[in-house]
Amino acid sequence: MSAHLRLLSAAALPSPAPLRRARLLPPAPPLPPSTRLLAQSRGLVLAPRAGAGAGAAVRCRCVAVAGGAELEVVEEVVAPDAGIWEQVRDVVVFAGPALGLWICGPLMSLIDTMVIGQTSSLQLAALGPGTVFCDYLCYIFMFLSVATSNMVATSLANKDEELAQHQVSMLLFLALAFGIGMFLFTKFFGVQVLTAFTGSKNYEIISAANTYAQIRGFAWPAVLVGLVAQSASLGMKDSWGPLKALAAASVINGVGDIFLCSVCGYGIAGAAWATMISQIVAAYMMMQNLNNRGFRAFSFTIPSTRELLQIFELAAPVFVTMTSKVAFYALLTYSATSMGAITLAAHQVMVNILCMCTVWGEPLSQTAQSFMPEMIYGAKRNLMKARMLLKSLVMIGAIAGVTVGTVGTIVPWLFPSLFTNDQMVVQQMHKVLIPYFTALLVTPSVHCLEGTLLAGRDLRYLSQSMGACFCIGTVLLLVARDKFASLPICWWILVFFQWSRFGSGLQRLVSRNGMLYNENFNQPDYAKVKAT
Repeated sequence: MSAHLRLLSAAALPSPAPLRRARLLPPAPPLPPSTRLLAQSRGLVLAPRAGAGAGAAVRCRCVAVAGGAELEVVEEVVAPDAGIWEQVRDVVVFAGPALGLWICGPLMSLIDTMVIGQTSSLQLAALGPGTVFCDYLCYIFMFLSVATSNMVATSLANKDEELAQHQVSMLLFLALAFGIGMFLFTKFFGVQVLTAFTGSKNYEIISAANTYAQIRGFAWPAVLVGLVAQSASLGMKDSWGPLKALAAASVINGVGDIFLCSVCGYGIAGAAWATMISQIVAAYMMMQNLNNRGFRAFSFTIPSTRELLQIFELAAPVFVTMTSKVAFYALLTYSATSMGAITLAAHQVMVNILCMCTVWGEPLSQTAQSFMPEMIYGAKRNLMKARMLLKSLVMIGAIAGVTVGTVGTIVPWLFPSLFTNDQMVVQQMHKVLIPYFTALLVTPSVHCLEGTLLAGRDLRYLSQSMGACFCIGTVLLLVARDKFASLPICWWILVFFQWSRFGSGLQRLVSRNGMLYNENFNQPDYAKVKAT
């Protein structure tokens, strides 16, 4: 809701009679409490504003002031149903290319799984802990992505491009530092982590997984720098540039997998080399895209202590949220490792397909993070439009959940030979199809809700609710692992995890005290974010 103030001379004011005959417009939502109290004492008139778009209305209130002049307060209100389909179209235009960004990462792991699964069930099982080490640990650093997208979108919403450039340079430096640190961590502690995760008895699996992780470890600096560059582009509402980079990377990975694994016979090592090279190419293309957008992409700035604290206040709750999510999926795979190589191989296939399907909801989260900041706390703040956008996102999320859940279940059900020819593995895959579908059904909607909470910087609540879901889910997983040793039960616990996140996010966003209804929620003295 935007307010416009202007002084009118007494002569220019309309007569009382026309004001009394002004047409009332019912679609307008309730006024804030402070405005309602003022309206009761001084009067409220609803009238269409000249130049207002279709479906729009304005609230006008004239208050007598000293000096013989009148102060007219005009508050624009957009009707709830006005332009919602136009907004859906805008979401699709942005989220369509963004979908490609999220597909490319899991697609690389899925290609690895398909190629390796045709040659060796042992190496297919080794991809489980190997991808957990490489891909799941990368998800922990998604706090860099969220911080970049949120800060850049907010700065550009307030028309401050220099601040946006400075923030990008700081986050690129942090990404490079974390990337070098992860390379060293993989080099010196990879075997210990994989052994603790897999169990010392699974020596052959540990050896193959370590080979995979060590090769991919060379790409850690490029992966995290590319992650920040990609998020900066998305914060500028540019999804096509990053899409081109990751499309090229996916082609390189696919061709490299086929050549190195199937033709040259390098197996899991060949898959790792293909993925590593494709990630470096993608990072370079991301940086070039930033340069083309007018940013100095290769400018790295060391942040000050105050700036580090500001980033920490935003990133720490996001880190807790991402870590909880990654840890839960890692524990899911950890539970499968105790059930034998066949069960672990089946779980690896299903998890990779699940990740491939869940990314269809990520563009909706990114849309919320790119568009919501301007509506919630930008220079042109409009909570009504923010609520409309959330409604559009949830509608698309529900459709995507049904579609992706159905298609994503049919593929491993009817075409399991795409991933493995081992019938024992296929039998284990089919046992988890029902919980797999149930978890997929709600995932896009979860992304919509959590993306909105991230955009509105309601980070403390998000981290606390995610932490609660993780703790309960972890206890259930450990009990299921020790008492039942059943893969389907573990997947039903995943269903509980996903639906709990959905219920928690929905309850928060429809609350009348939440960011989308409370006018003061995001004011500096009200919404100061503190790290948990």
